[in-house]
Amino acid sequence: MKDIAVLGAGMHPWGKWGRGFVTYGTAAARAALADAGLDWQDVTSVVGADTVRCGYPGYVAGATFAQALGWQGARVTSVYAACASGAQAIGTARAQILAGLADVVLVVGADSAPKGFFAPAGGDRPDDPDWLRFRVLGATNPAYFGLYARRRMALYGDTPEDFAEVKVKNAAAGALNPLARYRTPVTAADVAASAVVADPLRLLDICATSDGGAALVLSSMEFARRRGHPDPVRIRAVSTVTPTYPKTVLDLPDIATDSAVAVSPAPLTFRASIARAAYEEAGIGPEDLSLAEVYDLSTALELEWYEDIGLCGAGEGAKLLREGATALGGRVPVNTSGGLASFGEAVPAQAIAQVCELTWQLRGAAGDRQVPGARVGITANQGLFGHGSAVVAVR
Repeated sequence: MKDIAVLGAGMHPWGKWGRGFVTYGTAAARAALADAGLDWQDVTSVVGADTVRCGYPGYVAGATFAQALGWQGARVTSVYAACASGAQAIGTARAQILAGLADVVLVVGADSAPKGFFAPAGGDRPDDPDWLRFRVLGATNPAYFGLYARRRMALYGDTPEDFAEVKVKNAAAGALNPLARYRTPVTAADVAASAVVADPLRLLDICATSDGGAALVLSSMEFARRRGHPDPVRIRAVSTVTPTYPKTVLDLPDIATDSAVAVSPAPLTFRASIARAAYEEAGIGPEDLSLAEVYDLSTALELEWYEDIGLCGAGEGAKLLREGATALGGRVPVNTSGGLASFGEAVPAQAIAQVCELTWQLRGAAGDRQVPGARVGITANQGLFGHGSAVVAVR
C-alpha cells in the first residue's frame, strides 16, 4: 500500500487581514501540530508551497516556515505549481515518507493576496505566455471565466441561473464553516443583482482573492500506529499529471491549442485526466465517492468539474446541480467547505485547504456541514502551465 496518514489539519481563517503570509502559515502549522498531538520537534521535514507575490521569503516557503517556527534541523523543500502548489507539496511529502526519508512531514501553504484579480509579475517578458495573455488579449482570469461560461452555454445550454445556483449552494455550506471568509447565505436574486464582471458572470459568480493559510501533518502509517492513531485518515493517491497531446480545449495562460484538424482530440480533457489518474492510483472510481472538493474559481467552472471527476456525463453538470445531488444532503456533496466561493483564493494554500476539509469530513468532525458516513473523498484543481492537482483521501 502507498497510504500515508493525515495526523493533523489546521487553517488560519481566510479574509483580508493585512498581515504577511508567514503569520497565516505559522498559525495554520501550529494548529495542525496541535491537532496531531505532536511537537514541532517531532517534524523531520517541512514542505512549503511557494507564494510568488510575497518577496524572496515566498520563493523559499519551506525554509521560511521552518525558520518562523524555530530552526530544529528538519529538511526543507519549497515547491511552486501556481494553484496546484499545495497538491505538489503534498505529493512531495508523500514521496519523502514512502521513500523512508522522513517519518513526519509538515506541509504548509499561505498567501497575502492583492486586491482585485491576479496580474502577472512586473516587467516585460514577451516569451512568457502569462504576460502575453494580459498584454495581447487583455485576458484576465475573470475574462477567461466568462469565456468558459459562454462555451458551456453554447455547447450544453447552461444558463446564468444555473451558474447562480452554484453560488447559492456553496454559500449555504460556507455559512456553516467558521474558517470561511464569506459566511452569509446568498440567493439567486442576490447573484443576479450583483455587478456584471465578465458577461455572463457577475461579481458573485467569481471567487475573490484572499489571505489565508492551511497546513497538514503527514506521517508514515507505522509512525501513526506508534503514536496511537490506529485508524487515521489516509491519503491514497496524489495526481499531479500534465496535459496530453493534442490539447484542444483552451486553458490559460496559453492563447492557442493544438490543432484538432491535424490530430484527433485526446479521449480525455486535461482536467478529466487529472481525476482519472487519481482514481487509478487509488483503485477507486467516482461511484465510491462520499464527497468532493473542487476548484470553483467561477460558478461555471464548478459545473465542469462535476463532469471531469466523473459524477455525470459531459454537459450534465447543471442537471446534477438542479437535482440537488451536489448539495449538502445530496448524493455526492461538492465543496462542503463552501469552496472558493466562500473562501476566495489564497493560491499556495487552497489545495491543502481542500485536503483539510476532506480530513475533517472523513473523521466525522465537520460539524453542521458533516456528510454522514463519509469514507472517500477527492480534491481537484489545476494550476497554470499544465499543473494537475487531485488528492484521494480515505478512512
